Amino acid sequence: MRPPVAPYLTVSPAMAAIAFYTTVFGARQKAIMPALDGMRIMHCELEINGGSVMLADAFPEFGHTRMPLPGELATASVSLEYAEAKTVDEIFAKATGLGAKAETSPTNSFWGTRVATFRDPFGHRWILNAPLA
Repeated sequence: MRPPVAPYLTVSPAMAAIAFYTTVFGARQKAIMPALDGMRIMHCELEINGGSVMLADAFPEFGHTRMPLPGELATASVSLEYAEAKTVDEIFAKATGLGAKAETSPTNSFWGTRVATFRDPFGHRWILNAPLA
């Protein structure tokens, strides 16, 4: 059963994003549907941290999406909640080591969490949170 809310990301190339999310977050692929062109992904569902993140390549020929413009950042963010602060540090290190751009290095926030943010190589922002001990 899927959670009641799940982000759906348009990301090209989707296969590269799937590999990145699998490596960084330990994502588990639940479903994948290749496009008829054999090059793109029409739909993929990943389980990340107990929730679902869905994604697909852009299909501008159908008029419902467009490729990002050079230098344009995606406006969606995905927030992940973890049980332990060290997980925030570990995932941030993996992500930035694989080409993600750090926005906020892991830090103890004034609101009582260990928090970090980064942009993945596809422009999406990921927010990592965990309670302080």
